[in-house]
Amino acid sequence: HILRLRLRESFHNIFETLRTMALDDRLMPSPEARAMASSASTPSLRSRDVTAMPMISRMDRGGNVKVVVRVRAFLQREIERRARCLVEMDPISQMTTLRAPDEKEASLSSPTKSRKVTGDKSFAFDSSFWSHDPDDKDYATQEDIYNSLGEEFLDHNFEGYHTCIFAYGQTGSGKSYTMMGTPENPGLIPRTCEDLFERIDAAHNEDSSVAYNVRVSYFEVYNEHVRDLLVPVVPGAAPNYLKIRESPTEGPYVKDLTEVPVRNIHEIMRYMKVGDASRTVASTKMNDTSSRSHAVFTIMLKQIHHDMETDETTERSSRIRLVDLAGSERAKSTEATGARLREGSNINKSLATLGRVIAALAGPKQLRSGKRKDVVPYRDSILTWLLKDSLGGNSKTAMIACVGPSDYDETLSTLRYADQAKRIRTRAKVNQDHISSAERDAQIAAMAQEIRMLQISVSDSRQREKNAQEAEERLEEYQMRVSAMQRMMEERSMVAESKIKKLQTENEALKLHLKLAIESLKNPIPPVRLESKESSSSDEEDEYEYDSESTAADDELQQEMERYLQDMGNLRKLIGGDLSRFKDTDSVRMPLGAKQNE
Repeated sequence: HILRLRLRESFHNIFETLRTMALDDRLMPSPEARAMASSASTPSLRSRDVTAMPMISRMDRGGNVKVVVRVRAFLQREIERRARCLVEMDPISQMTTLRAPDEKEASLSSPTKSRKVTGDKSFAFDSSFWSHDPDDKDYATQEDIYNSLGEEFLDHNFEGYHTCIFAYGQTGSGKSYTMMGTPENPGLIPRTCEDLFERIDAAHNEDSSVAYNVRVSYFEVYNEHVRDLLVPVVPGAAPNYLKIRESPTEGPYVKDLTEVPVRNIHEIMRYMKVGDASRTVASTKMNDTSSRSHAVFTIMLKQIHHDMETDETTERSSRIRLVDLAGSERAKSTEATGARLREGSNINKSLATLGRVIAALAGPKQLRSGKRKDVVPYRDSILTWLLKDSLGGNSKTAMIACVGPSDYDETLSTLRYADQAKRIRTRAKVNQDHISSAERDAQIAAMAQEIRMLQISVSDSRQREKNAQEAEERLEEYQMRVSAMQRMMEERSMVAESKIKKLQTENEALKLHLKLAIESLKNPIPPVRLESKESSSSDEEDEYEYDSESTAADDELQQEMERYLQDMGNLRKLIGGDLSRFKDTDSVRMPLGAKQNE
């Protein structure tokens, strides 16, 4: 079954490439280009303008993680308790200041805390988005955030860089709204998808020499397990958790994760809705629709260009990773119990590990000495393991710190977190490969050989399945025959037992008959004699006749007794033979394959 799936996926990739290269009329060369074409066996793309895919330095000089902060509007519970906004932002200097609340405000916002508030705190970030008051002239909309952050990172993707944008903050601070948004106000992820296909369509209209291939995946990290959100959930069935593997070239990846090709914005939005419907959410005191998992939406973009003059193919691959982290939370604030409490514990564990990773990456290398110099605890949680490349490797990364306007302690924690993250440096590089015609032909030959090997493996697998099925059918037939034989033996055993009982009954009758005969011999009944005067003269004659008759009767009885004894001997032999044939009936009904004890 696994081999068939691999073969099907290989066929799909090859057919998709052939369809893109051979069936698209945009890729048909002009007569002039055909005259200049080489003798390569694969179809070629017509010559392109050199500005279509400009040459970019393969290694970026390196840069820090870009960090922005966004403050949300008041929630209904904050309006009801008349909370005061503690966050201030300067649109010119991009400074974010957190004002200390008075004692009354501190007790209302965090009644379980007894420690004192330290005072005002100020932080400088790359951008500060004021989304608290819609009537303010500096109010930042969803579109403003995308224009400032998402558009720039999509430019990097078309240049061939991997990118990652993740939202961090306390539960209920507006992370999911910033990343996903609503149908009326779409967030960063849907706007990125829409802009992506708008750029692809515009590039096709201006220069059709570049082919684009887009694939998407969507998964969540829930309770330190990875679940594919594009696989429908079966009610009542156990969840199918995926495993994490690490490639020497590609880094950590999710094994058997669904990656689907998309050709327009409608398809990608359909898959996004499927994944959103499968996400794990629950209601807590702090948030009615709290995300109980970290969601990762990934877009793989591949740009393929074939130069007619040089017969070379240039492939530029990039990955867009958009992460909606679950919110950090305190059990006393959310009043979570049971499953919600375990979820919160795992969420805090992964976020705490993320904090340690950020601290290890942000700290000056000269201060880290000895054996722990290069130790970064990526593998301490599934989340940090999967974000390994995005945090300190081949990626341009941005962090959106979402904060609430009235929660001093939680907001201060988030701002400190973000302030540390901006010190992380990454080394992104352009993921671009140049393939000559000879290399391309070799790759095609290798793929064809792999397909043949897979076909042989599938054929062998099918033959083994067929042989196994035939063997199973023969085994079932044999078991049916054995069952029939066992039933027949049981029936014969029942007949033998009935015959033995009948012979035993006859034997008992003969024994009783013989006993009566012997008793009559031992105790004969004397004859009745009639005495009279008139018959006294004939007594001697009668006595003589009686003696003669008695002797004859004794001889006849003796002969009959001998016959009975002879019949008894024959009956005993017959019974003994039948017992030797039928008495071991239990061994007949022994289970198949069982050995009889000797």
